[in-house]
Amino acid sequence: MNLFRSEEHIYRWLGARSPGATMPATTLSALAHAWWGDRLAPQWKPHSRQQNQAILDSVGLVGDFWQIAHG
Repeated sequence: MNLFRSEEHIYRWLGARSPGATMPATTLSALAHAWWGDRLAPQWKPHSRQQNQAILDSVGLVGDFWQIAHG
């Protein structure tokens, strides 16, 4: 993961390469809270693939890149 100040900076850093996926820091923060926010709860259990996919979807990370493989 790399953090950049703007999309222009991303493309300047990448040069001729294509980015895999990008997101604003606010989305990254929402993802981190949703993904890890319950980890210290005494009743914590690992999330299922379906729960993890729902987390990605809920913060707006949709599309082929964000699909969790089934299998």
